[in-house]
Order: sequence, then C-alpha cells, then structure tokens
Amino acid sequence: MAMPNKQSIRLVEVGARDGLQNEHLTLPPETRVQLLTHLADAGLRTLEAGAFVSPRWVPQMAGSDQVFKQLPMRPSVSWTALVPNLQGLEAALAVGCQEVAVFVAASEAFSQKNTNCSIAESLTRVQQVIDRAKAAQVKVRVYVSCVMGCPFTGRVDPNKVADISASLYQMGCYEISLGDTVGTGTPAATKALIAACAQQVPVAALAGHFHDTYAMAIANIYAAIEAGVSVFDSSVAGLGGCPYSPGATGNVATENLVYLLDGLGIEHGVNLDALIETGEFINAALGRKERSSVARALLAKHRTGA
Repeated sequence: MAMPNKQSIRLVEVGARDGLQNEHLTLPPETRVQLLTHLADAGLRTLEAGAFVSPRWVPQMAGSDQVFKQLPMRPSVSWTALVPNLQGLEAALAVGCQEVAVFVAASEAFSQKNTNCSIAESLTRVQQVIDRAKAAQVKVRVYVSCVMGCPFTGRVDPNKVADISASLYQMGCYEISLGDTVGTGTPAATKALIAACAQQVPVAALAGHFHDTYAMAIANIYAAIEAGVSVFDSSVAGLGGCPYSPGATGNVATENLVYLLDGLGIEHGVNLDALIETGEFINAALGRKERSSVARALLAKHRTGA
C-alpha cells in the first residue's frame, strides 16, 4: 500500500508514565517534571505525565498530583494522565487534567492479574469514568492491553479485540490504543488486527502501542502505518517493561520511531537530537543503559566524530 506524500503521524509520549512505572527507581516529581519539559521542548505535544493510582501498587507514580501542579501550561501541549477508576479521575480533575486514559485487557487472564476483575467488569468501570469525564468536558482515551498475545494464555483473537474496541468507541472514548503488551506481534498479525478492528471502529480512532520484546515494534509500526494508523505511543529511551510479562521490554523507543518516520519522509514535529539528549538525562537519573538502538548508534557516531 502506497503512503500519502504529506502523511503526518502524531506521537503520544508515554515514557513518564508507562515507562517510569516499570522502572526500579522511583523518581521525585521534580525530576519527572524536568523529563516532561525536555520532551515537550523536543517537539512532543501529547505526553502522559502521570497516573492517579494507589502508590501502594505503583509507587513510581506517587506524587503525580505534584507533577501536574508543577508542569508549565502550554497551549499546544496536552498533559494527560492514566486513571483506573472514578477515584483516580476525581484526583486528575482536581489538578486540572484535560485528558485522561483508562485501560482494559483483551485477555481475561491478564485482566484478572492486572486489575483483579473481568473484562466485563472493567468495561463497566470505564463507562463510569467516561460519563463523569464527559460531564467535566474531559477527553478519554483507552488502552487495550494484550491485543496480539497474553503472557498467560497465548494468542488473542483479533475479533475479540475488535468487539472490545467497538464497545469502548460507542461508550465515547475518542481514541483506542491497541497494545501489544508482551511484544509478540508480527507485521502480518498487526495488519490482521487492524483489519478486524476497522470493521467496527474508524481507523482514525485507532492508535498503536507496541512493545519491543521480540524486536518487532518498528516493523509492526510500519505495517500499521501501511494499514492507515496515524497515532503511535512511544517511550523515550525505551523506558519501561511489563511486570506481568517476564522478559518484556519497554515500549518502542521514541528515538527509533522518529528515525523511522524521518526515513519515510513522514511529518511528526519532533527533534531527534533534542530527544536523544532527553534520553541521556533520564538514563542518568535512573542509572540505566540506553535501550534505543538509534540513540546508541548516533551517540557513538558523535563521540567518534564519524
């Protein structure tokens, strides 16, 4: 399938939430604000800034309210938050959050492990959040986890994902992020998934959320772009992982995604050099090595003067 010459892609940066919540260290709100500010300076316009969840379960997200209070207001930037339920939504509303994300799983086993409820029960929770968010004029995005594979039960039927996505779209979620949580997807599976979902949900309402466990994330994104998807989640420096999926790596590195889009001539608005500098900043704060292959290559090239 040929790509339009003037195609543009919107990136949703999830490093400060989905990334950091799966790292071993818990960073103070001030460091997280620095990270988010640097990412916005690099040109990212939709950034998950935190999660209003119990710090007992996700200590890395403690102080998300302080993060939102310290973030600068920028007309072109949307600071978003993950909320698991009505209580989390109320906390997000209290700090002026204008967009929230909720989550469900396409696997019953994963749903029980991750949220201690069935898929049906999680959809009921989402409906409650949407109803309250609509009343507050706040947009709602949704993550559907395990869209191509579950760490406990294996392959997931694309038609099941499509049915869940249709229910969420009808509830009022403006965008549905299809998450390959364990990173087992392939380009063929990605195209089959999008084709199934497109039967019930407009492709313009779909986003891709690919983990890179099997080094398939970039290939899957390319397949999704060919299928018409134009929104992708990514994480600076490849931050994160999945606590319920042993060996799973983080989301596709934002640096790798930007390099792909540059090579395709697709507009995205992000400065790769500034992004790599931000990756160095957060890696130093966490005491971790760079996971982005693009960042490693370009940093090595710069250091050697090649």
